[in-house]
Amino acid sequence: MALRPWAVWAAGLAAYTVAVLHRSSIGVAGLDAQERFGVGASALAVFAVLQLLVYAALQIPVGLLLDRFGSLRLVLAGAVVMASGQVLLAFTDGMGGAILARVLVGAGDAMTFISVLRLVPRWFPASRVPVITQLTGIMGQFGQVLSAVPLAAVLAGYGWSTAFVGAAGAGLFVAIVVLATLRDTPERRISSGGSISWQRLGTDLGSSWRHPGTRLGLWAHFTTQFTGTVFALMWGVPFLVAGEGLSRSTAGVLLTVFVVTGMLAGPVLGLLTQRHPLRRSWLVLGIVAINMVAWAVVIAWPGRAPLPLLVALVIALGLGGPGSMIGFDFARSFNPPSRLGTATGVVNVGGFVASLVTIELIGLILDARTGGSNDYHIDDFRIAMSVQFLVAAVGVVGILRTRLLTRRRVAADSAGLANGVEVKAN
Repeated sequence: MALRPWAVWAAGLAAYTVAVLHRSSIGVAGLDAQERFGVGASALAVFAVLQLLVYAALQIPVGLLLDRFGSLRLVLAGAVVMASGQVLLAFTDGMGGAILARVLVGAGDAMTFISVLRLVPRWFPASRVPVITQLTGIMGQFGQVLSAVPLAAVLAGYGWSTAFVGAAGAGLFVAIVVLATLRDTPERRISSGGSISWQRLGTDLGSSWRHPGTRLGLWAHFTTQFTGTVFALMWGVPFLVAGEGLSRSTAGVLLTVFVVTGMLAGPVLGLLTQRHPLRRSWLVLGIVAINMVAWAVVIAWPGRAPLPLLVALVIALGLGGPGSMIGFDFARSFNPPSRLGTATGVVNVGGFVASLVTIELIGLILDARTGGSNDYHIDDFRIAMSVQFLVAAVGVVGILRTRLLTRRRVAADSAGLANGVEVKAN
């Protein structure tokens, strides 16, 4: 087996892992951030919401840039931008600086994941792409473990500035690794696409969006990814510590269980996606059902939920990350390679839009119940977390509608080919 593809993939994976560390660091430091900046739950949610808003807003522009400039340059730029944001967060003591820092993290994060995904079909045969795509998404979530355990330990032991400077140092280190190892294709270290014009932008984006298979991928990502992201990025630690009464160390262990579950489930879902491509939407809907049932049981439990039930909750949520990767497989199936970056960006918008809306709604509800203090009761979290059922319902409707449209489109294309009609990729 050739080692070069795996070395390139490992370098990209390292960049994505550190990006997840940067992304989730504010969630681990949520209660500390409230004390440092003197803000309530809804203001704290602004950190994550703006970060995700920037991430989501940049997905399509970054996808277009990726088709033009290749993975190496975008991954490298993303690593440097995120490290800059963490340095700023380490030393600022005002909301303005903190918000700018998280905007930088969101911008750099936006450049990383889809750029790493773009490497997979360039370096590996098509038969391996679904599984390696799953491995990329799930192993990258080890960055959440890095934030939940070592970053949290440094934060508790050495303080705010040391913790975030350390996170920035990890980002600069991975930038050096990327510069030394990453190559866009087996033939060229840097691979550039055609020049970007307004006409091409409109054509690529319009063609990707018009295919219902791309929109099916977006809704699949929207519905499977958001609840785990909300939990890991912002409200998981406050819910477990302030709501359920767990210690910070126990909450960190549960976040680790969340990540490990995704790592174990990812390859299995990748194989199922590869072997049963016509059943991908059913996999997505099954994962959504598991997530919502788990939340329903925890929310309905009288008083604080027992630890085994909270373990079951994080295991259920851990399936959402690998489930969301199925959305990217829809993008790959229904778009030509020349606009894969654009289509991947469209899909990746889904989960992060759902996440940022949910994070802010939860913060607003918590503030409405507590008057802006962080003196939370489990009933406050019960009501706030219930907003996730509404978001999931919107996503399921989107999946069912676009699945029907995709099946009709595939049937029409197949009929056209059978009649000797040339079907253009659009």
